[in-house]
Amino acid sequence: MLQVQFIRQHKEEVLERLALKQFKELHLIDEILALDDSRRKLTVEYDETKAQANTLSKEIGKLMSQGQKEEAEARKSSVSELNARLHPIDEQLKATELQLNELLVKVPNLPSPLVPPGKNPEDNVEVRSGGSIPTLPEGAVPHWDLAKKYDLIDFELGNKLTGSGFPVYKNKGARLQRALVSYFLDFNIERGYHEMNVPHLVNEDSAYGTGQLPDKEGQMYHVTEDKFYLIPTSEVPLTNFYRDTIVKDTDLPIKLTAYTPCFRREAGSYGKDVRGLNRLHQFEKVELVQLVNPAKSYEVLDEMVEHVEALVQSLGLPYRILRLCGGDMSFTSALTYDFEVYSAAQERWLEVSSVSNFESYQANRLKARFKEAGGKAQLLHTLNGSSLALPRIVACLLENNQTADGIHIPEVLKPYMGIDKIS
Repeated sequence: MLQVQFIRQHKEEVLERLALKQFKELHLIDEILALDDSRRKLTVEYDETKAQANTLSKEIGKLMSQGQKEEAEARKSSVSELNARLHPIDEQLKATELQLNELLVKVPNLPSPLVPPGKNPEDNVEVRSGGSIPTLPEGAVPHWDLAKKYDLIDFELGNKLTGSGFPVYKNKGARLQRALVSYFLDFNIERGYHEMNVPHLVNEDSAYGTGQLPDKEGQMYHVTEDKFYLIPTSEVPLTNFYRDTIVKDTDLPIKLTAYTPCFRREAGSYGKDVRGLNRLHQFEKVELVQLVNPAKSYEVLDEMVEHVEALVQSLGLPYRILRLCGGDMSFTSALTYDFEVYSAAQERWLEVSSVSNFESYQANRLKARFKEAGGKAQLLHTLNGSSLALPRIVACLLENNQTADGIHIPEVLKPYMGIDKIS
């Protein structure tokens, strides 16, 4: 959530940067400032009225001690009138603050100056790429056919149990999932991240804190009776560890990693892009989260991009890194890098990770702050990245490593799988 003071001091810059993000409701900025004007006036009126009442109350005791009962009673009457005025002012102030907050949460985060202009994915900028696209053997097939051939994934059984987008991993397919999760976590832990095991459902405050609520696109699964939400990523519980918390500057950076299932409705998804593992409603992911000093957040972002790049490289997959344009960014992000790996059998790029800096946008909603010795509490910067989302990684590993005699296992996964190939 943006800070009103920043909007007031940098209105034209805010409008310009929101336009880069293709935000259409720029009128909200004037409405926010008008409401803030009203809030300020009401605050002054409340404080002045309260001060008058307090001053008169102090005088009452003095007058009574001096035997000036009539004057004291007059002061009591005035205090009663002032207190009666306070209640409606306070109610109006609360209503105004509520309206102001409701408008603020409709405004996305400002894109960083590093964000390229553009309206859609075609306008994203390739930063770099790596790896070699493999030449597949004659008769190579996409992962959904490989999954059936080697009895790795049962899409029909998942559809029977729940519905489309909830596959069942079987035998060596389930083993591959477990191997990837273990490898990803070990990779992250070796680089200084602390492993956490977190709830898969969160309350409204947690979903609000990281920007999932209000749910603008209807992508969250909601347990209505308990008002819980199934997490779309472990970013939500991990970042909320520090909601309403002030940490010491010496405790930074805070580096967390977790494996969880992720749940997304993916409303409106259809066509070839959703076949097989390309787009699911439930999938597994290992996540990275950092909370850092604002002065270091873009340095940390670069480090996280390099971290995920090294992880993708270790799997031997061809990849490219894209800096997202303004129109393709998430609501809460200030700058995002997407990682895509090449699916050789489908002959297309598949997104497997997003690494983002949210600057203080989430921290302001969370009231997540840090304090230097002798200084004032300041908002943290939050960052997160996938390391990695499993479905499309599995799809590409199966497709790109298929041979006439089976599917070869990448070297880094062999200790976790205990086999050299799937056959």
